[in-house]
Amino acid sequence: MTRMCDLAPPYIRSIAPYQPGKPISDLAREMGLQPENIIKLASNENPLGVGPKAQMAMEEALHDIARYPDGNSFALRDAVCSKFGVKPDQLVFGNGSNDILELAARAFLHAGTEAVYSQHAFAVYALVTQAVGAKGVAVPAVNFGHDLTAMRAAVTPRTRIVFIANPNNPTGTLLGKQALHDFIASLPREVLVVLDEAYDEYLALEHKSEAINWLGEFENLIISRTFSKAYGLAGLRIGFGMASPDVADMMNRVRQPFNVNSIAQAAAVAALDDEEFVLRSFALNQAGMAQITQGLHALGLEYIPSHGNFVSFKIAEAGKVYQQLLQQGVILRPIAAYEMPDYLRVSIGLFDENARFLQVLESICRG
Repeated sequence: MTRMCDLAPPYIRSIAPYQPGKPISDLAREMGLQPENIIKLASNENPLGVGPKAQMAMEEALHDIARYPDGNSFALRDAVCSKFGVKPDQLVFGNGSNDILELAARAFLHAGTEAVYSQHAFAVYALVTQAVGAKGVAVPAVNFGHDLTAMRAAVTPRTRIVFIANPNNPTGTLLGKQALHDFIASLPREVLVVLDEAYDEYLALEHKSEAINWLGEFENLIISRTFSKAYGLAGLRIGFGMASPDVADMMNRVRQPFNVNSIAQAAAVAALDDEEFVLRSFALNQAGMAQITQGLHALGLEYIPSHGNFVSFKIAEAGKVYQQLLQQGVILRPIAAYEMPDYLRVSIGLFDENARFLQVLESICRG
């Protein structure tokens, strides 16, 4: 007898669903813990929460919640153009930057084509590729980062997209600007590069991306950005892509109507105008990164130097340690699914959260 799931194509049936970080409510229920005694350092969220300008904008937008949102995101489009110096027809807005990745895949991939990405890179690249029946080609990493030489060699006449995360999640590695530019320049014009810059706001000034300036040079470049990290709007799910007008047009053709809600649009407009909050988020992250990496070093644990708002560290019996941390109300992210079974990823939190994580981890290590 045919099961209903058998009606789906084989490439859909074989997808392993994305596993997000464990919610605080789930852990509280499973372990009998009080939610206020749990710290979540699993999903690279902004520990400062939402900025004051975005908070105010959300409250004001609630009054018009019975109306459909602006399907063209006019006010947000204007704000992004002013902030980043791009033109309106170069923009695509999405329900989180994941949506931008999926729109690129839906517009340009199909059965018989391929997408190239790095080992240890963001899991969604493989998911969106497989979901449209295309083939994913994972290229072995070098020192947990992208091997651009090997990735270039992996490009074939079937390749339509190369996904690059810079900084990369979950490893935090960063590609040099010149090396990245040269890689894009080396590709055939018909191969699109999706450059995922979700963590750019956490980069030091000397490392800040210059890719937006390359849009006029490379018609095959798509840059993905998000409001979920430094802007503190993860729960609203809003991101955007920047590309050549022709590429953006194709992506907008497969975009769902009203895919960005009105609260998210209002908050994002205000967040772009709140530079002080972003600077505070950056400073907090710098201090927290030093606090956590120094603590890991003191415990004799190896870690991957990170340019994001998280750090991945190596520890024996990582799966067991993850469970022990959960039992004490500390949620991290296991990354065995990224072919890193001996590593855990910790997001940078507030000072007291970082300190508690290190204290609990030390008790486990010494235990």
